[in-house]
Amino acid sequence: MEKCSVHSLDLTARNVARIAELFPQVITESRDAEGKVTQAVDFDLLRQELSDRIVEGPQERYHLDWPGKRAAAFAANTPIAKTLRPMREESVDFDTSRNLFIEGDNLEALKLLQESYLGKVKLIYIDPPYNTGNDFVYEDDFTETSADYLQRSGQKSKTGDRLLANTEANGRFHSDWLSMMYPRLKLARNLLANDGVLLVSISDAEVANLRAMLDEVYGPQNFIASVVWQGGRKNDSRYVSVGHDYMLIYARDEVTLRDAGVRWREKKAGVDKALAAGRQAWEQSGYDPMRATTLFRSWLSDQEDITPAVSRFKNIDNDGRIYNADKDLGWPGGGGPMYDVPHPLTGKPVKVPSTGWRFTEDSLREQIRSGLVEFGVDERKIPRGKTFLDEIDDQVAESVFTQIRTTAAQRLASLVGSRVFDYPKDEFVLARWFDLVTCSDPDALVLDFFAGSGSSAHAVLHLNTLDGGRRRFIAVQLDEPTPLGSPAASAGYLSIPDIARTRIRVAAESIRAGSPMISIDGGFRSLQIDTTNMADVAASADETGQSQLEGMIESIKPGRTIEDLLFQVLLDWGLDLTEPISSGTVDGRDVLSVADDALIACFADEVTDEVVQAIASRHPLRAVFKDAGFTSDAARINAEQIFREMSPETEVRTI
Repeated sequence: MEKCSVHSLDLTARNVARIAELFPQVITESRDAEGKVTQAVDFDLLRQELSDRIVEGPQERYHLDWPGKRAAAFAANTPIAKTLRPMREESVDFDTSRNLFIEGDNLEALKLLQESYLGKVKLIYIDPPYNTGNDFVYEDDFTETSADYLQRSGQKSKTGDRLLANTEANGRFHSDWLSMMYPRLKLARNLLANDGVLLVSISDAEVANLRAMLDEVYGPQNFIASVVWQGGRKNDSRYVSVGHDYMLIYARDEVTLRDAGVRWREKKAGVDKALAAGRQAWEQSGYDPMRATTLFRSWLSDQEDITPAVSRFKNIDNDGRIYNADKDLGWPGGGGPMYDVPHPLTGKPVKVPSTGWRFTEDSLREQIRSGLVEFGVDERKIPRGKTFLDEIDDQVAESVFTQIRTTAAQRLASLVGSRVFDYPKDEFVLARWFDLVTCSDPDALVLDFFAGSGSSAHAVLHLNTLDGGRRRFIAVQLDEPTPLGSPAASAGYLSIPDIARTRIRVAAESIRAGSPMISIDGGFRSLQIDTTNMADVAASADETGQSQLEGMIESIKPGRTIEDLLFQVLLDWGLDLTEPISSGTVDGRDVLSVADDALIACFADEVTDEVVQAIASRHPLRAVFKDAGFTSDAARINAEQIFREMSPETEVRTI
């Protein structure tokens, strides 16, 4: 029994718990007055979380540290002057698809998605660069102030400058990689739902550091498993063939999963095949259990792809059901009831388990009458309980599995061309793990911000095909150009996003061709990270001449479309970027409606009272206009008055 508390509530402990929920990365270990290890707040890290510049002042504590860590934390919190621009020509089913493909730096993408997808992502899967000494990491500038970063991020940088060779000769080999991952993992955590899950593929080089980093960012209490994926052999290795990768799995909040009764289960491979063979053996035997068992065991011996979890079921009973007599009928730990159970053939009492029977005498006799107990040839063998294959066709996923990598590469080659992309992840393996996490949520949102060739998006499509789900994906990939002269460039792919988009499109077409009766969302809205749509007018009065003032009246950059402006508004308002968009005209002005008038936008150069009244009469939840579209302050005030009278519930903004 729990003891009653003899003291008041520990407010300090409660406050620490509240801070841990908001900022798990600032929780560390310390020793109290009695020398016991207890939870404590790392105030240096907490100061960094609440500051807009790098905070100095390290102290001795248990934590993962590296040169540049504070700057990396600073980078996660620094705002950017960027937006997402639609790319209709690169999209598939732009107007109807609920999937997103974002081209650009994933650190910037994660920042832009914070409002629209905060706490809405069920599963994040990433396969980041493995840091083998030959790879590249994203080059982020961690030395700027917030103002400097805002100014720089308003300028479009060259794609080639975003990658940094991270060779082992570099003195910051591990530090650069950790600094690249840290802000991205912090921002990703914000997007996960409370019952969300993170899966990260990684190799030996950084698995230890990554585990420590994830413990800090997500909390060690939310660690689920470290899964080993054996993908092949390396016979040219000097010491050991290291052909495996890892998948580190963390929950956003494991307690939420536990409270919801979540238990991950997957169907045993080969169960349906074995059940069909058992039915055939039962019919061929003339419904003779001994003959049926012989036929079924003969079939099992010829199978090479049946797993031990299925092949251990070798018997067929009097009802034609496949079973295995593997249940111990003894009382766990001893002390069970002791009574005689007669053998059905000899009539003599069978041997009693040394720990006593697991069941009462009446309960065990009922199981015997129901055919749930198997006896030995005579009374000298202790009976065993039966387990039926058709009742336990699922199992807990094991932490070690084998799937050869070359098969995934071959399938990708059939979709996008040979040698176009090296070492793609297996979409079938990903679909298996995605299913474990999302099986109870057929509308789950899946995010991959190291999209590569698009394996995770393909896995979502494949999984939806299998179970009829409506899972959506957001894929983010750096606009990295393919090397000149490479097979990818020779095949016409100018960038990695080109490969991924083609793979998703062709995969969807292949699924539809093979399963014409299945309806899936195989499209995506393609968006590109770009500078803000707002013109740069950050100049002092002394720096601005009279001739420049007229050019500053227009606040929108030249060449930006009304759809460009709309998507920036969607980001600012935190709306889903895949909501349906319809267009029309009011008094000769283009008007865009999002999600059946959840938002109406009119970015006309001149907004008349007629336009405002027509929009207000539709009672949208939100309305937005271009500020320069009002000819005067009086016109703007008059528009506000129209909404107050006709649609007071509408939130009105201008850009």
